[in-house]
Amino acid sequence: PLGIEAAVLRLDRLHPLISGNKWFKLQGYLAQAKAEGKSGLLTFGGAWSNHILATAAAGAALGLRTAAVIRGEAPGMPSPTLLEAAALGMRLFYSSRAGYRQKAVPPEVWTELDPASTLLVPEGGYGAAGAAGAEGIAASDGWARYTHVLASVGTGTTLAGLLRASAPGQQVIGISALKNNHSLEAAVRALLPGTLHGRVDVRHEFHFGGYARHSPELIAFMNDWYRRTGVPSDFVYTGKLFFAADALARAGHFAPGSRILLLHSGGLQGNRSLPAGTLIF
Repeated sequence: PLGIEAAVLRLDRLHPLISGNKWFKLQGYLAQAKAEGKSGLLTFGGAWSNHILATAAAGAALGLRTAAVIRGEAPGMPSPTLLEAAALGMRLFYSSRAGYRQKAVPPEVWTELDPASTLLVPEGGYGAAGAAGAEGIAASDGWARYTHVLASVGTGTTLAGLLRASAPGQQVIGISALKNNHSLEAAVRALLPGTLHGRVDVRHEFHFGGYARHSPELIAFMNDWYRRTGVPSDFVYTGKLFFAADALARAGHFAPGSRILLLHSGGLQGNRSLPAGTLIF
């Protein structure tokens, strides 16, 4: 609408399990593991984490042992996401939420894993290696022709990579999936050279109550979006991204003639937690 052009970069189609931006963020860590002669990966995430499943799949494909510290006490029945990760060979360890916030590795982990041969991959792939991998997203055909690139933001790793690879004058906008996470800008800047610090632009008004929270309005939008475009989304990240893009466009944020690229970062694992029939896809 309003004289602008919009397209979706379907990174969700790259791989059924190593989906979207996870494919790119993990590349840096996989290269690091190879360079350092590591034979295993240890990472962190929640019960419905796209990153956990992607790491398990990448390790299985490359012959690397994988393990993960999962936020919260061990449930009676693990989520389908964790069951799938375990089926791929990932060893799961559970941590109290207090311990998880400190990113403490439970002692029993090192009774089963060798620290010297295990590479630690931060939650969501956050870090210089993850951002360097995310720069590869900009190799997509036609990237430079877009005036704006919008992406959902969790840890900020992908946003940092997009900014590092952005063309001159290209505006990169992050849509925070978390409520009042105003430390996010600093986390992104920590992965950027000083010359790019002033270009960090994160919108905080589209969280729908916080991380992994949703409302009837968001679910209705996701279903309508799918009817109109055929593009599936999730309520944790990409649903909020598409809602934000639509709202910003209707509010006149983008000048006539703007060309907007929406980054589908893949990973629909969170949708598996919804009651059957909530979504039409």
